[in-house]
Amino acid sequence: MMLIVESPESLQDLTGKEIGVTDWVRITQERITQFADSTGDQQWIHVDRERAARESPYGTTIAHGFLTLSLLSQFVRQTIEIRGFRMAVNYGLNRVRFPAAVRAESMVRARVALQSLKEFPEGVETTWLVTLECQDSEKPCCVAEWIT
Repeated sequence: MMLIVESPESLQDLTGKEIGVTDWVRITQERITQFADSTGDQQWIHVDRERAARESPYGTTIAHGFLTLSLLSQFVRQTIEIRGFRMAVNYGLNRVRFPAAVRAESMVRARVALQSLKEFPEGVETTWLVTLECQDSEKPCCVAEWIT
């Protein structure tokens, strides 16, 4: 269920708290291949199913770490709607880790928390802690601090 926040001041009370958990999303081989095509990262571990089945420790192809990371904006938008803002921009990342691989056809979801909030006369800076979980994996597949 999406949390609706009416003002920047309302965000202050959410600092340090989990905002929500998203729905599961399947990471298909088609999506991985499209990402490889758009970025030019055609490494066999992502696009060659037969070779990955033979040579990869994962037994199949895996998603690019940057593909996994690119899901952050989709996942944060699933958990919170912030009203009263003219716009939001991606300011960058503080820290990103990929503790576990995402095998093709796996399901992933995110846990989203508001790590910190800084208020400025012209707006606010939010730092989101986003932890992507992969179904049937003990480790998260991506942990990122994202600044907007």
